Amino acid sequence: MNYRAYIFKLFLRILIIIAAILGLIYVIYTDRIAYTIVISIVVFYLFINTYSFLKRRFVAMEDFFEAVKYRDFSRWFPEDRGPKDIRYLYTGFNNINRTIKEINSQNQAQYVYLQKILEMVDIGIIAYNLESGDVLWSNDSFGDILDVPSFKNIRFIESRKPELFNTIFETYHREPDSISIALQNETIKILISDTVFQVESDAFKLIVIQNIDDTLNKNESESWKKLLSVMTHEIMNSITPITSLADTLQQNLQIVIENPKATPLELEDLNSGIKTIKNRSEGLLKFAKTYRSLSKVTQLNLQTVRIIDVFNNIQQLMQPSIEAKQIKITFEVTSEKLELDMDTHLIEQVLINLILNAVDACKHLEFPKIKVTASQNKNRNIIIKVIDNGSGIPKDILENIFVPFFTSKATGSGIGLSLCKQIMMLHKGRIIVKSIEGEGSVFSLVF
Repeated sequence: MNYRAYIFKLFLRILIIIAAILGLIYVIYTDRIAYTIVISIVVFYLFINTYSFLKRRFVAMEDFFEAVKYRDFSRWFPEDRGPKDIRYLYTGFNNINRTIKEINSQNQAQYVYLQKILEMVDIGIIAYNLESGDVLWSNDSFGDILDVPSFKNIRFIESRKPELFNTIFETYHREPDSISIALQNETIKILISDTVFQVESDAFKLIVIQNIDDTLNKNESESWKKLLSVMTHEIMNSITPITSLADTLQQNLQIVIENPKATPLELEDLNSGIKTIKNRSEGLLKFAKTYRSLSKVTQLNLQTVRIIDVFNNIQQLMQPSIEAKQIKITFEVTSEKLELDMDTHLIEQVLINLILNAVDACKHLEFPKIKVTASQNKNRNIIIKVIDNGSGIPKDILENIFVPFFTSKATGSGIGLSLCKQIMMLHKGRIIVKSIEGEGSVFSLVF
């Protein structure tokens, strides 16, 4: 704001008053009565004029401060009339009023927006004065959950439902707590938490409650459905290659039975196939038991196993069914001496899951290929990789593939990769995925 003109005018008036006073002293000293009277009148006028000049600003500021005191920001000061310095002052006042009105308007909009959100949620919220019990704010969900009408003071609840009052308002729940409360016709379970906050000299308590009965019932029902789907999916993953291998052995036996002389019975192959079926069946049974209590497993049946032996078991189990789908699968180990402390049955289940996922990703390709490799890096970590040249995983779902029950397949359970991750965590390892849509995926098991 421009104060130069105001300061100049004030300074000029002071100089004129000083000059007039000096002139008055001079005429009094020289005993000129007529001049004395005239100059006295001029000095008096100058004082009155200077007083009015100063008073205008103070009156304008007093009006503005009074408007601020009563929060009357709608007042408008005239900017087109009066002295220039006063017009500058009025412009400043109007700018302040305009800014405060904009801030109030924004705050009001945010308050209404927040209030509407809190009214729409199914979580009960109430804030009240700890000393007086007066309700500062409450949403409809709070009354609906507790089956009480709208009230202005919490003493209303105390007089009608003292037990509910003690549980909700008198007991402190610093951490979220699950409690059961008895209403008129039923007992419900709620999640409750509260906090105390200070506004100037008043203390308020904020209480948040949520009816979790419906959520628990729904989640329990969904969990049972998911569990059945998961177990069916995982069992089928192992049953399918077992069935395929058994079918191959049965066909070979049938050929031998029909023409024993032309086709001698390969007892070693038969024994190897039966042994593979037996091992995989035992692994499947153990998997079912492990899955049932996976969250409680603290110890694994760890054995030092050569990785090439694990690869040979899986190759013998899965190669017939995979090659029947015209998919080429290869197993590579950088050293036959490569060993791991692992629970063989669980790691086999992980590899079976990953290989079946790779089969699914490659099934529409002209030249589908799957490669399973094992190597040791410079940090002496052993890494088993399942590599395919399939369709790849879209970026928008890549970060969710290990989330339990998340699936992009119409018939998938959403547990396979999640279970693989849990098994790797039990082995103190990790599973890493790199995928490019349209080019393929690489799943790495790092031990």
